[in-house]
Amino acid sequence: MIVVKVELWSAVTGATTELARMEIANDGKHTVEHRNFGDYDCRTLRGRSTEYFNKRTTMRETRLLHWPRTAKHVWNMVQLALTQMGYGK
Repeated sequence: MIVVKVELWSAVTGATTELARMEIANDGKHTVEHRNFGDYDCRTLRGRSTEYFNKRTTMRETRLLHWPRTAKHVWNMVQLALTQMGYGK
């Protein structure tokens, strides 16, 4: 599973605060047949702190089918998943 975290690192106090979290999980079905492609379940988690994110409550979700996992950088996957979930509109 890929976990994407957005953290704020305070230059004043040195404290770290987790602001957002996303999980991307390969379901393993497509990859068995074709190692260069995969099907992924993607979701953002509800909350505004590590404590709440650890409850793993889904806020938004989508699926990426037949993703070219070896041909494209992971940031492309994150961007597409977020767009499909309605972020950035």
